[in-house]
Amino acid sequence: MSYAETETASQPACWQRAADLAGGPEAVALPVAGERVAVVGCGTSFYMAQAYAGLREGSGQGESDAFAASEFPSGRGYDRVVALTRSGTTTEVLELLNRLRGTTRTVAVTADPRTPVRAAADGLVVLDFADERSVVQTRFATTALTLLRAHLGLHSDAVVADAEAALAEPLPDELLRSTQFSFLGRGWTVGLAHEAALKMKEASLSWTESYPAMEYRHGPISISTAGTTTWMFGEAPEGLPEQVRATGARWVNGSLDPLADLVRVQRLALARAAARGLDPDLPRHLSRSVVLDGA
Repeated sequence: MSYAETETASQPACWQRAADLAGGPEAVALPVAGERVAVVGCGTSFYMAQAYAGLREGSGQGESDAFAASEFPSGRGYDRVVALTRSGTTTEVLELLNRLRGTTRTVAVTADPRTPVRAAADGLVVLDFADERSVVQTRFATTALTLLRAHLGLHSDAVVADAEAALAEPLPDELLRSTQFSFLGRGWTVGLAHEAALKMKEASLSWTESYPAMEYRHGPISISTAGTTTWMFGEAPEGLPEQVRATGARWVNGSLDPLADLVRVQRLALARAAARGLDPDLPRHLSRSVVLDGA
C-alpha cells in the first residue's frame, strides 16, 4: 500500500483524537465566539480554511474570512489569524505570520512543532498524530478541520461513523471510468469541493473543476455530458440534479456527512492513480512543502 492509502484509512481514528483535543487546553489559542477571524493556508490548507471560515460564520460565531496566505490583505484588522500548515515550513505562511507579529494574535495548526512555525506564531496546536509521509494531503487536512469544527461545537460521533462508512463502501466502476469531474458545494462545503478537485488532480492527473453549486448553472454545466461526473457536497439546489442528469452526466450526491464524503473522493483519486500506474505519494512537479528560494 502507498503511504497515501494508509493515511487515508486512518482518518476516523485521527478525527476522534482531534475532537477530543478540541475541548482541552491544547485548543486554548483557537478563536473564541465573537472574534473577527481570518484563516489562511496554501493549497489543501487554504481549502480547509475556506471550509472552517464558512462553518464559523455560518453558525453565528463571528465574522470569518479565508485567504491564500500569499493573498492576505494588508491593513485589514482581525482579532486573530489562524494559519493551517502541515509542514510548518511553507514560505508564504511563515512570511505572513512574521509580518503580523506584535499587531495581530496568531495561531498555527501544524503537524510538526519542531519547524519554524513554532517561533512565527503566537500560539500552536499540534496534530502530530495526523502527520503524513505522502506529498498528497489527506488525513492532516481533514483532522485539522475536524479539530476546528469540534471547537465550534459542530462535530459529532456520527461524522466519524460516516468516515468509516466512506472507507468501506465500494467505488462504482462508472466513477473510475469518468472522463471529467465537477465538484460542487454550498456554504462551508465549497471549500471541500475545491479540495476534492485538487486531490483528483494531484493524485491521479484527472480533469476536474469545482464551483459553488449555484454558479454551476451559469456556464460550467455546459461541460456536462455522457461520461462526465458532477459531485455535490451537501444538499443540492432544487432542480440541479435533474438538470445535470438531463445532460447525460452522472450525478453524485452522497448521504454521508460532507467531510466524510471527501474521504470517498480521496479513495477515488487513489484508485484512479493505481489504474494509471501513478504514485500518489510522489505526484509530478510537487513537493511536501513549498519553500521558495531566497525566502
